[in-house]
Amino acid sequence: MITLCGFGLSNYYNKVKLALLEKGIPFQEELCMTGSSDESVLSASPLGKVPFIRTEQGGLCESQAILDYLEAAYPAVPLLPQDPWQRAKVHELVTFVDLHLELVARELYAQAFFGGKVDETTQARVRKLLTKNIAGFKRLAKFSPYLAGEHFTQADCAAWVSLPLVAMASKIVLGEDLLVAGGIDWKPYVALVGQRPSAQKVTADRKADQERAAAAKKPG
Repeated sequence: MITLCGFGLSNYYNKVKLALLEKGIPFQEELCMTGSSDESVLSASPLGKVPFIRTEQGGLCESQAILDYLEAAYPAVPLLPQDPWQRAKVHELVTFVDLHLELVARELYAQAFFGGKVDETTQARVRKLLTKNIAGFKRLAKFSPYLAGEHFTQADCAAWVSLPLVAMASKIVLGEDLLVAGGIDWKPYVALVGQRPSAQKVTADRKADQERAAAAKKPG
């Protein structure tokens, strides 16, 4: 059985978890925090990043590599189109979400979510880059009703967990939801995906993890 390693507050962990649930693949979960120096973690994820999976063949890290492995090894419920062009277009969307939106917005997370501070130079750079990248993303995303079109795909596994973070981080730190400012009405889309049983499971588990984390911080 596959073991999914990481923690439920990680959007990339939930990207993989959503795919596992959508495809109906049996799996178990193992709590693992990012940055671990434990050899059992590094043997599967050499940079100590989450998520990663443990399989009978060994460990595998990087969320998109994991999703592509799951697609090839468990083809019964596909999350990629059969047509090579359409498949590539889904991967294109995933790249935009993961690298050109979420990774850029991540520079704001310290201030948005963790009580830190992001300097004004970084804020200005992130605003400029996000504005440009969101305009590019808008040209690709269909939202009809899913990101790549009629069917739920890997692109939705990426977008559903990350678009809200991009929006919230930009709103909190920059004073403006840059997705909405860029003409992307993301909330109805997130609500639509959120109605799926797989997404409801991810949401419930994430909420439980948040509550446990909050309780652990309370004195006494």
